[in-house]
Amino acid sequence: MNCPAFERTPPVRQAGAALVVAMLVFALCTALIVAMKGEFTRLYQRTANTFLSEQAYAYLRGAEELAAVALLVDYDQDAEQEAPRDDLDELWAQPTAPYALDEGGWLQGSLQDLQGRFNINSLADPALGEGRYTPAQMQFIRLLQALDEVAVSEQEARSITAAVADWLDGDDQPGLDGAENDYYFSRTPSHRAGNRPMASVSELLAVAYMTPEIYNALRPYVTVWPQVPESLNIHTAPAPVLRTINSDGDFSPLPESDAEALVSYRQESGFTDLDDFFASPVFDGKRDSVQGMKSLLGQQSSYFLLSAQVQVADRNARLYSVLQRRNRSVVALARASGSL
Repeated sequence: MNCPAFERTPPVRQAGAALVVAMLVFALCTALIVAMKGEFTRLYQRTANTFLSEQAYAYLRGAEELAAVALLVDYDQDAEQEAPRDDLDELWAQPTAPYALDEGGWLQGSLQDLQGRFNINSLADPALGEGRYTPAQMQFIRLLQALDEVAVSEQEARSITAAVADWLDGDDQPGLDGAENDYYFSRTPSHRAGNRPMASVSELLAVAYMTPEIYNALRPYVTVWPQVPESLNIHTAPAPVLRTINSDGDFSPLPESDAEALVSYRQESGFTDLDDFFASPVFDGKRDSVQGMKSLLGQQSSYFLLSAQVQVADRNARLYSVLQRRNRSVVALARASGSL
């Protein structure tokens, strides 16, 4: 007896559900792969950025080491001289061309003498009395009036000088034309006076009566290093700073032509010492009235500013280092990627 044959019908509904599940799993895997790829790309980019940043910083620190070598070579050469001095003809002061890096890019650096600039922290000395100023304060009043890019009157220069002196001193008593906490509390936003030496030239922007225009014109000629001011180097000071060297009671800067004459003679022959400097015809009739200024001047420098720049993989980085040279050693007192 033959039994009837039964044919199985395909599980259409089950097959369709399995296909949907498979498609969902495939879509989920695709989404995970895309997400993982995006995360991997971001991780790779962060790692590459970190590597390039560290590589750039290593090159910049290398420039700092080279600058230290140049300063030590100069130190050894000066030690052999009867009257050592630091001037713009020495190795450390020479301009350098960009140095090509093996993997592409370049490195460049330059050294500037910070003692060829006016030290803002020297204004902390108290004035000699109402309407009287220290030699350093007189010098700063002249410097403000000597700026080319902006016109500053004598009265404005006195007010800014007094305000900076008040910012630096340790008390809350404003001097003549100065400003202390009462003034700064009335400003928006309000803040206190520093009442300490400045750590950065940019602090000048917080001082009363200072404007961005005056600050930008003044910045190349001033420094806050060293924190305890040392002498101004007559061999490296630029013309606007040389214009601050005038008779003790004269608020006006030297004429621009006189400063240019000093720079020209310095480039051609150079000054042998301070006496030779003041023997210049520029100071005819003034030599007996510059005694206060003489105490602020010198011929050697211990503080320098390195400005280094590197390009690695089309990325630029900068380093500014304040270097102190003393007793045949060079140390970095401060480092920053911005101005110091």
